[in-house]
Amino acid sequence: MRHRKNNVKFGRSKSHREALLAMLAVGLVKAKSIRTTLDKAKAVRPFVEKLVTVARKGDVNARRKVFASLLQDDAAVKAMFDTVVPMLAGRNGGYTRIAKLGARPHDGAEMAVISWVDEPVAKKDPETAPAPEAK
Repeated sequence: MRHRKNNVKFGRSKSHREALLAMLAVGLVKAKSIRTTLDKAKAVRPFVEKLVTVARKGDVNARRKVFASLLQDDAAVKAMFDTVVPMLAGRNGGYTRIAKLGARPHDGAEMAVISWVDEPVAKKDPETAPAPEAK
């Protein structure tokens, strides 16, 4: 029976898939947003949101759990507790945003940007954008 088995396998083994999600989470915590395929962004969202929920407790056990989940990356754990958790302190969930970017040219994979909700969204500003060249 397949009850409640709803993870995407990505054609990888379990350990490879877990490492992929952990690496995406480390990248998101360090860089505040990452560009990846839509399926990977949808898969990493619950992983990261559960980590933020654990990290909001702020005790030693929470720090150890986050440290284990973020591939024992000291910089990522420090960024999680020093910048991400205070930024999302007033929220009860829904910490990430996924914005679709369209298809990748060479293989047609749907691309997306996953970022923290309280980070400003990068918009195209008409004043700073270069004017189109006249022909």
